[in-house]
Amino acid sequence: MLYQSDAEILFPCRVIPHLRGLRGQAWLRLTDMVAASAPGSIERQAFSLMMIRLDGCLTCHADSYRAMRGCTLCAQQSIARFKGSDDELIAAYEEALQDVTRYYQTGEVPTRERLIET
Repeated sequence: MLYQSDAEILFPCRVIPHLRGLRGQAWLRLTDMVAASAPGSIERQAFSLMMIRLDGCLTCHADSYRAMRGCTLCAQQSIARFKGSDDELIAAYEEALQDVTRYYQTGEVPTRERLIET
């Protein structure tokens, strides 16, 4: 059971619009494109995978500070504090998109190390 109503097990797509103004134009375009895509789309799945990697969702648990703050604040903080460029964030999204596409084509699941890599 999670104690915070904004906390979920993994990054929820409903948070994407809350991330749009935190970086530059490239990030803004990416978040707008993904938010406009259909629920369950490969774009949303890839964005979620990227955020799961950046946020460290796999190591979050109900009693953690991150969970108690909620997914929205955790994701906003991860994006705002990301030391790389917007181009690096876009590259992380594209890598996640390739991983999701590969999964659907071959059934290959990224290794655990790759899932928690930031």
